[in-house]
Amino acid sequence: MRSAFATVPFYRERWALDGREDPVVVPGRTGTNGGAAPLAEAVHKLVDLVPLAGGAPRADPVRGLGRVLRTARAPGPGSLVVLLGPDDLRPPADLPKGVRGCVADPDGPNASVLRELTAALHRGHRVLVVGDDKAIAAFPGDDRIEAVPHRELDSLDSGPYGVLHDPVLGYLGALGNCGRWHLDWPHVYARPTDGGLAFTLLRQDSPRFVDVLPAGGVRGEVAPCPRHGTPVVLT
Repeated sequence: MRSAFATVPFYRERWALDGREDPVVVPGRTGTNGGAAPLAEAVHKLVDLVPLAGGAPRADPVRGLGRVLRTARAPGPGSLVVLLGPDDLRPPADLPKGVRGCVADPDGPNASVLRELTAALHRGHRVLVVGDDKAIAAFPGDDRIEAVPHRELDSLDSGPYGVLHDPVLGYLGALGNCGRWHLDWPHVYARPTDGGLAFTLLRQDSPRFVDVLPAGGVRGEVAPCPRHGTPVVLT
């Protein structure tokens, strides 16, 4: 937070107006939602989320997929991960070693995707299809394909499988085998505020998302998992 306050225009302006200094709340001025900002407001000023030293002004909706899949379905070597979405979506770049990934239009996968899908199934390799419920339902069916549905913060359920996704922040966590929604805690931090759960991407240099409220603000808690000891989200 100190780095964001010192180097990112959006936070310098917002926190100063809220009465925050580096970034401690000024006595007598409590700010709004403890300093957390609606994600929609941050996205509206995306260029101001770039640090003064420069960086990418584009959000990455695929960020973190490889890490959360280890919790959701743990693809092994030879597996194929098919991410369902628009043509401008970039293939996941952080999949585990030996796992291949591609992007497909759920309404009409192109020939190269279908060839790769067919080849993976023919070899007996696992195929994971990741996307929202509508996209998964539209994708050509095969009993051997494993579905991993997106769940946004305001629509968490009991699974049995799923990944916590935000269209701007990317992948924030996954449903574990304990039935709890685990944060990708080395890379994502969350805390409760009066406006809902606020999230920070810990290792993304630009654009910087610090203490933002996704899904319009969702009430919840962050607590240690009684089985694994790592942070889980409760809504």
